[in-house]
Amino acid sequence: MSDTQSATKIDAGDAAASADRPSAPPKKDENFFSFLFWLVLGVVVLRSFIVSPFNIPSESMLPRLLTGDYLFATKWSYGYSKYSLPFSVPLIPGRIFASQPERGDVAIFKAPPGNDVDYIKRVIGLPGDEIQVKAGQLFINGTAVPKVKVADFVVPVSPNTDCERAQFQATLADGSEVCRYPQFRETLPNGVSYTVLDLGDSAGGNPWGIDADNTQAVIVPEGHLFLMGDNRDNSMDSRFPAAEGGGIGMVPQENLVGKAAVMMFSTDGSSEWIKPWTWFTAARWSRIGSVI
Repeated sequence: MSDTQSATKIDAGDAAASADRPSAPPKKDENFFSFLFWLVLGVVVLRSFIVSPFNIPSESMLPRLLTGDYLFATKWSYGYSKYSLPFSVPLIPGRIFASQPERGDVAIFKAPPGNDVDYIKRVIGLPGDEIQVKAGQLFINGTAVPKVKVADFVVPVSPNTDCERAQFQATLADGSEVCRYPQFRETLPNGVSYTVLDLGDSAGGNPWGIDADNTQAVIVPEGHLFLMGDNRDNSMDSRFPAAEGGGIGMVPQENLVGKAAVMMFSTDGSSEWIKPWTWFTAARWSRIGSVI
């Protein structure tokens, strides 16, 4: 056999052996970065188009929402705009798959004029509605919204909850401190019912000197919403002009982010990282899983 024939046979044998051998597995770094990419993409898609978590930083939505509540919002409820995306990235022109909110919805939105802070309020007025407050009672299109006194709202004092005024603080028989607020049930024209707090006269308690219990009648413009907090005397809402850190004015519907849906977690703020058992004692277990 010639050297050339021998070399040919050896090369053919090597090729056959190489074909039989399994290919080298991907490097661990490649697997990790591939996993990381798909994880980040999944989170972005989930938070942008399906559900997103939000926390409650103030008491403007008492009694339904407390400071320290964490909830999920459905992102598809009102359609999608750039405000649906993380950091409000301008990838969606206008609003797509738009859907009109209903009176009584608890909506999350970007507050004008900065459009960079998440707010949460209740939808009260739709485009074309006339909204007014007289002596603390809400009027929609000239008709008073029924407001019925119910049992006081009682919430324990905690690192996340201080009483609005000293007159609302009380001590129970076991020595614990609570806040006790006058509570009323409102029922909107579409039948949606919820409770609100009315702490009394709110005249002049804001930079504009607006009496939030007695407002001028306003018409909600097309493409906008009139939103209010359930804690009527502690909410800078559509009764006040839009200003950074202040009122929100009439909110454009394109600023909607999502609809509050279900309570994910709630804490009274008393937990400490160095005391793991307080992670459990601080949780408001009865609130977790409740529908907003």
